[in-house]
Amino acid sequence: MTDAFKPRSDFLRVLIERGYVHQCSDYAGLDAKALSGSLVAYIGFDCTAPSLHVGSLLQIMMLRWLQQTGGKPLALMGGGTTMVGDPSGKDESRKLLSVEQIEANKTGIRKVFDRFITFGDGRHDAVMPDNAGWLATLNYITFLREVGRHFSVNRMLAMDSVKLRLGREHELSFLEFNYMCLQAYDFVELNRRCGCVLQMGGSDQWGNIVTGLDLGRRMGTEQLFALTSPLITTASGAKMGKTAAGAVWLDASMLAPYDYWQFWRNCEDADVGRFLKLFTVAPLGEIARLEALGGAEINEAKKVLANEATAMLHGRVAAEEAAATARQTFEEGALAESLPTVDVAAAEFEAGLGALTAFVRAGLVASTGEARRQIRGGGLKVNDVALADERAVIGRDALMASGVVKLSLGRKKHVLLRAV
Repeated sequence: MTDAFKPRSDFLRVLIERGYVHQCSDYAGLDAKALSGSLVAYIGFDCTAPSLHVGSLLQIMMLRWLQQTGGKPLALMGGGTTMVGDPSGKDESRKLLSVEQIEANKTGIRKVFDRFITFGDGRHDAVMPDNAGWLATLNYITFLREVGRHFSVNRMLAMDSVKLRLGREHELSFLEFNYMCLQAYDFVELNRRCGCVLQMGGSDQWGNIVTGLDLGRRMGTEQLFALTSPLITTASGAKMGKTAAGAVWLDASMLAPYDYWQFWRNCEDADVGRFLKLFTVAPLGEIARLEALGGAEINEAKKVLANEATAMLHGRVAAEEAAATARQTFEEGALAESLPTVDVAAAEFEAGLGALTAFVRAGLVASTGEARRQIRGGGLKVNDVALADERAVIGRDALMASGVVKLSLGRKKHVLLRAV
């Protein structure tokens, strides 16, 4: 549909041109609403961790473009739905969090959004509602009578999130079975409170979102719209935002800006153009020039991607420092002391710090077993010298003049251990 449809609104034009759109319930109707200048849209984010990770960045960018093209974004915090847990794409139930944990996570998540969208009281300023504000006070019997009667159990059983669990004979709790009802009700409630007419999300949320459209129609709201983004995988088919070391967090206290910069710098050649369109605001003409580069020149495009993506999240200064650290480390062969650093008590070096333990503590490997496998493959280095003995210890003599030891995994991942 997107190939034949020619949007008049800046909102849909930008999203289609840059590759954000997978499905839409009504292109023409949504385009007209966006063109009117009164488009209010939301995306929901459950508060399951102290930060969001790169897997949520596509949706954050969609809210940013919505605001940049004259719409009003709602970043809905799932303080209420986090208490239930979204079963979509999950084989097992989520661990239930306390209200205190959810509130702490919500505070951490808010800091990420401040980097991408502007909050305030203006017509197009973003708002961050929390669905706990209406879900936590629902009367169960009233909810069943006024909302639950509009849901067909037959259709709910046909949802992918439900079929996945049942097909694999994994337990689906009654609590989780209700999640789609609550998400649909969120849409109706946001329409009543904020005039919201569009819900956006990943393609795995399509069933939940159109359920909200149907509920809105049954409960007498104005026309509502659904728009989803494609599932983002790398050119080799790996899930976006997952690395051997774990999730790529958007909070600097959970992942250093340098490591974030390196994540983008190390993307596959075939992904550079697509990622520039989705995760930066670089002009399309410049992106076309960069993705046309061949051979070793494609590395320059990767650096642009890393610089621009890091600057959006952590600021231009942090991006420039990360780029300088990488240049000194990889191109000039110097020890860049702005590499990620882990403090270690000097007494541990005096006693002899086990190399396997050191690499785990540095976060370069997840376990001593993984460290042993890397050693056998020649993948671990101490001060640029390959580690050959898994029983080796790192002593005081390994400290450089600046009081640090450089640990490396492969050619691109480095951490300094600093004696304190």
